[in-house]
Amino acid sequence: QVQLVESGGGLVQAGGSLRLSCVASGRISRSYVMGWFRQAPGKEREFVATIPWRGGITYYADFVKGRFTISRDNAKNTVYLQMNSLKPEDTGVYYCAADATRTSSGWAGGSWGQGTQVTVSS
Repeated sequence: QVQLVESGGGLVQAGGSLRLSCVASGRISRSYVMGWFRQAPGKEREFVATIPWRGGITYYADFVKGRFTISRDNAKNTVYLQMNSLKPEDTGVYYCAADATRTSSGWAGGSWGQGTQVTVSS
């Protein structure tokens, strides 16, 4: 089983930046695709970005393209989400996921972290 611990969330003004971190431990498979998802109040959880542990193609939701960057540090078992030009609509709980998979309707996570709150004020 994989354990995921997110950090780096907080309160930031619109236009600001945050970097989220996700430290993975336990039974980590390098075949995993790691991902970030988010859930705004009253809405369903949605895909943000994914990256393979082994490197390769990254995917982004249209609403974060050009603003967010996902990256990983295999030596530290850590996945990052650099978020720039933040908007109030980016507010929500951000979750790290291991073993993300592509589905007919988008992306789904396998194992989840507990989430970290991001609040963007206008």
